[in-house]
Amino acid sequence: MTETLSTAFRDQVKRAIAASKVPTVVSEDNVYQEGNADILPILDEMVDALILPGSGIDGLENLEELFAKAKSGKPCLLLVEHYSNMDLSILLTLLRDAGGCGREIRNSIIAISGMKLNEDNSAVAAFAGAYSRIVIYPSRSIQGLDPEKDKAEITRSSAINRAAMKALIRHKYKGNLVLVFPSGTRYRPGQPETKKGVREIDSYIRSFDYMCFVALNGQILHVQKADMMNDAVSKDIVRVTTGPVISCSEFRDNAIQAAAEDEDKKQAVADAIMLELEKLHTAAEEKRKELLKR
Repeated sequence: MTETLSTAFRDQVKRAIAASKVPTVVSEDNVYQEGNADILPILDEMVDALILPGSGIDGLENLEELFAKAKSGKPCLLLVEHYSNMDLSILLTLLRDAGGCGREIRNSIIAISGMKLNEDNSAVAAFAGAYSRIVIYPSRSIQGLDPEKDKAEITRSSAINRAAMKALIRHKYKGNLVLVFPSGTRYRPGQPETKKGVREIDSYIRSFDYMCFVALNGQILHVQKADMMNDAVSKDIVRVTTGPVISCSEFRDNAIQAAAEDEDKKQAVADAIMLELEKLHTAAEEKRKELLKR
């Protein structure tokens, strides 16, 4: 029988829910949510149980360079592939053991997070609450609203996202690395649209100075159609690969210049980001396959 988050980690789920302080309703007053230090070790414990020897971080020196820029007051981004709700957990657990500035970098990361993680499931909310986050009302959710029937919800979405942008401005100059999943959702095999960058990512590129792309190779949690806590778990060698530090403005200018005259320029920037992530992922997978052969 396939093990799921709920069945493989019953004890950890109970402990996380008991320690959770996460608001289950997101409003403009609580978009910034500090990570819960009592839950973080529980997630480390879960990742440790699933990753195999050979797992680790490649390109730590790039993360350290980006972190140095952040500490000097430059707004810095991490643009990360998104395969499961354990992606952030994987990155932070591997940073814990990476040496160098790994633990400092781990403590500096603030993730941009969709409100669904707070509101849909108490266990998911508890685990999400382990990490410092700025919560947004995702564009995909807004697109599903009816302008006539959902006026109150549309007003709420605008208020949440305005507050989130204010929180982002406050924190991006404080030595933090802001982590964003540019696809806006987890990739689902057979659904290529879930690996398409959302055009709103252009706003982040435009308002930050430097960034690194981060590829995730190997998978310990697999998306299922049911509740998130029923996602299937498996053991694997997981490699996190960080690309070189890049100027956001230069990348954005190049993406826009390469776009067709009639192309949506914001989407062109998002597409260029996903292309670079795919290149990084492909190169890293060749190295991971060598580890699997050993």
